[in-house]
This record gives sequence, C-alpha cells and structure tokens, in this order.
Amino acid sequence: MSESTNPLGAFLRARRELVTTEQVGLPNAGVRRVPGLRREEVAMLAGISADYYLRLERGRDRHPSPQVLESIAAVLQLDDEHVAHLLGMVAQVPRRRRRRARRQTPPAGALKLLGSLVQPAYIEDRYFDVLAANRLATALSPGTVVGGNQLRDLFLDAATQALYPDWEDVTECFVANLRQAVGTDVDDPRFIELTGELTLASPRFRTLWARHEVRGQSGGPVRFHHPQVGDLTLNRERLTINGSDDLMLVVHHPDAGSRDEETLGLLAATSLPPVPRRPGGREDAGGQREADGVRR
Repeated sequence: MSESTNPLGAFLRARRELVTTEQVGLPNAGVRRVPGLRREEVAMLAGISADYYLRLERGRDRHPSPQVLESIAAVLQLDDEHVAHLLGMVAQVPRRRRRRARRQTPPAGALKLLGSLVQPAYIEDRYFDVLAANRLATALSPGTVVGGNQLRDLFLDAATQALYPDWEDVTECFVANLRQAVGTDVDDPRFIELTGELTLASPRFRTLWARHEVRGQSGGPVRFHHPQVGDLTLNRERLTINGSDDLMLVVHHPDAGSRDEETLGLLAATSLPPVPRRPGGREDAGGQREADGVRR
C-alpha cells in the first residue's frame, strides 16, 4: 500500500527504522539486513502481539486504541508532536473532506499589514506557496514572489540553497513542518503534486521525507549569506492570519541596534526602485534634487 492509502503503516515503518536496539536496551545481535528495530521487537516492547503489529503496519487494522498507539509511541521514542500526529491518523471523529482552492487569497487586512512592514515579509500557505510579498522580502530571497514556492526553491534552486549557510538544518525544518501542516490529508492534490515533484528531483528531499519527522516551526534566528550584502542573521516569525485557511505571515527582523540591522538597511537601500523624473526635469524624490544637480 502507498502512503496515501496506508499513512499509519508508512509512519510506523519509517519511525521504527530510526530506532536502534541500543536505544531501547536490546542486545545487538550483529549485522541486520534493514535499519532500526524489527516488527517483532516493537511488538514485544509495546506489549502487543507481533501479528497485531504486523496488521497495523500493513493497514489491515486501522482502529487501534489510543493506549496501544501510546505504547508503540513510547517504544519508538516519539515526542509530543509525533504522538499527536500518530493519534490523529486514527481519530474516530468523522471529518468531511473539503476540496481546497488551488490558490487562496489573503484577507485584505493582512495585505495592508504586509504593505506597511519595513522588514522582509510575505504570506504563504501550508504548502509554502507564496501568495504575497513585500519588496524587501524579494530582495532578501528573489524566489519570494507571488507564485513561488519556498520548499521547491530550497531543494531545486542553487541560488536559494547558497543563501542558507545552514541549508541542511533548514531543509529538515521545512519538511517536518510540511508533514505537520498537512497532517493526515495526504490525498490533497497540491500536496501530492509538490511532494511527487520533489521526491523525483531531489535525493535530499527523498531522504528527509522518508523519515516522517513531524515538527512545527517556532520563531528563531536564521542565517543568510546574501550575494550583495554578505552575511546577516534575522529572526524568523510565522504568524497565523485569523480568518484564513492555514495562511501564515512570515516576517524576518534583525535584533535592534545590531550589525544585522545595518546590513538589512543596506539591502533595503540598494534594492530601491529607480526614481522617476517629474515633468520639467525634477526627480520625484520629495523635491530632493533639481534638474541642475543642486540639492535642496
């Protein structure tokens, strides 16, 4: 069965392969043909039969009790976010699937706020599709434009990869967040399209996706190596937009009074659009320059 038809089995198998015998206190019985724990070892440690665990991984039993799942989660050493994801896969609450719009429209208020920000900022959906961006966000990362996708650029665009000195850590964070954002909605067309493209095109994505890491993004510093202004570190915040369907406002801001603040200011200045001329030879810069070159 594929992940879309048996997400529970895919998750259990992936997480089982990441746990070693040493981590759970079992003796190392020499070279193993496959990484991680065997099915019967997980079953033994969780206090369930090997046959029942096999049925879970193969999708033959889709309604295990929370107690069974929590026992398995303890063996697989899952944290709270992974446990919540696991329990959500077999929740007994019926849910009505909604076909999501191909591309959402951010609320007018969020767009006004975005336009007022002096820091690099943009609005993205749960697939990291960019729905709106201010000028400085595009100056910081040229792929941050309406219609772009942060995840795709991160794995497939060399210029975007060079922008992040900690590229491997950033890719881990993005993939784990995609897992959490999509949850059990693995038959979503946009999700299938994006993950299918990246699985075929990026070995790094294939490796991370197979791990089934689940983690939300929290605010924190991100290092950049910008081709114009050099190195800078900015704090990255993802803020939920009320009244929207999984849209986030992402803002990058420097520490006040830091060198990074100066560097970002330099980037803002170098990315200003050219000043248009007024009729009569004046430049439209608030009357700062006359046609004869004399400043006021």
